[in-house]
Amino acid sequence: MRLSLIAFYLFTLQLPLGFTPSVGADDDVIDIGNRRELMVDHFLIDKLDNVQLVLNRPRDEGVALTFEQPWEGLFCGYCTVIKDKDSKGEDLFRLYYRGNPEPGADGDEDEVYCYAESKDGINWKKPEFDLFTVQGHKKNNVILADAAPITHNFCPMLDPRPGIPADQRYKAIGGTMTSGLVALVSADGIHWKKLRDEPVISKKMVPYKYMFDSQNLAFWSDKEQKYLCYFRVFEDGIRRICRSTSDDFVNWSAPVLMEYRHHGGEAPIEHLYTNQTHPYFRAPHLYVAIAARFMPGRQVLSAEQAKALNVSPNYFKDTSDAVFMTSRGGKFYDRTFLSGFVRPGIGAQNWVSRTNYPALNVVQTSPTEMSLYLNQDYAQPTSHLRRYSLRLDGFSSAQAAYAGGELITKPIKFQGSELSINFGTSAAGGIRVEIQDLSGKAIPGFSLADATEQIGNEVARTVTWKQGSDVSSLAGKPVRLRFVIKDADLYAFKFNE
Repeated sequence: MRLSLIAFYLFTLQLPLGFTPSVGADDDVIDIGNRRELMVDHFLIDKLDNVQLVLNRPRDEGVALTFEQPWEGLFCGYCTVIKDKDSKGEDLFRLYYRGNPEPGADGDEDEVYCYAESKDGINWKKPEFDLFTVQGHKKNNVILADAAPITHNFCPMLDPRPGIPADQRYKAIGGTMTSGLVALVSADGIHWKKLRDEPVISKKMVPYKYMFDSQNLAFWSDKEQKYLCYFRVFEDGIRRICRSTSDDFVNWSAPVLMEYRHHGGEAPIEHLYTNQTHPYFRAPHLYVAIAARFMPGRQVLSAEQAKALNVSPNYFKDTSDAVFMTSRGGKFYDRTFLSGFVRPGIGAQNWVSRTNYPALNVVQTSPTEMSLYLNQDYAQPTSHLRRYSLRLDGFSSAQAAYAGGELITKPIKFQGSELSINFGTSAAGGIRVEIQDLSGKAIPGFSLADATEQIGNEVARTVTWKQGSDVSSLAGKPVRLRFVIKDADLYAFKFNE
């Protein structure tokens, strides 16, 4: 009996995890609609020939905010950055961070949550409130106090779900194992109250010995039409991440332990102290995670070096950095890149314990730039938040050298009339795009010979062929994209109306 083409692929090829057979059945075609797709994983990639996915490390832009106030200090951390709008409809960046000048147990009474804001995400100021008297200071930038243990790791979000009551436009979770994760709400992001007294995710819901002792987060997923919560647990002595879902922010599903994939196989299990998972603002179906990778016992500094820096005792015997992961929902992170995303900087102060921890959320700070922020100089008098920048969509790229190469997608369907790419080339480089049928044959008018070579460096360039840019005749039909790349980077592509 003759095997069908599908059976041939399934039974005679050794296919990597997540591979979509290259056949014509509708079930094998990925419908991307008009979503922006980034070159961060292999989800859409069928073939790479002399092209590789490359991690692009952020550029250090210097200190964004110092933690010099008496109620802030050495142990500030667990930061969240939210890009919002003010009453005039203008950009307003909100920064939330724990203030804690002295070492102590998680959830100590003297932990508070502080607030700063910015018009551009670059220059920050600390407003003066009179909400709480802290260390004898009636005027300060504290927006939450006397709320232990919530103030250990309070983590807010801006809720974009339609129909949300005005007094719940902002939501947050916080708490340790003693309290469970408690939900809070706010109308303005400044004045907070508990959604209810009982935790929304309690210790009894989580089948692990230790949990919650880190920055835990939640957000609304347009893709899944649910609230998602990612929180820290210990599994076999390793710091891991669990995920839970909810329809109402109150009732949460049983948590699922996140797993890690690397090139179709399993990725190494490493201590991830924080996960910082959130929808990417230009492609919210894709969750990005700028996680803090913790290396316990990997000591760099000597006791003498630590003393010279005035590092708090016992906070120099480990190292940490930031790593980049992605998820398209469910229980898997793709760790396409195992190497560090933000490496510790030059100088002994960057190699202490629990420094280089990323803030939650990547935000756009110019028409072509996005920013992320890291806590640095932890447990030192110079503790601060530092800003790093990348081009829009530029976490990673499909890159070819001067000799050239090509990337061919799996079968896709799209909606739109033009193809736009985010790319950069050398003066000698370029990118050409061919649109193929499922068999890999060029569609007339969209062949490589018809393609206009794209040369330059732009976050949005419309791809053209001899006949122009209109691809609407192919919308809704299964096709493949063939990117022929020379000395260039492809960061993302998107079909536009």
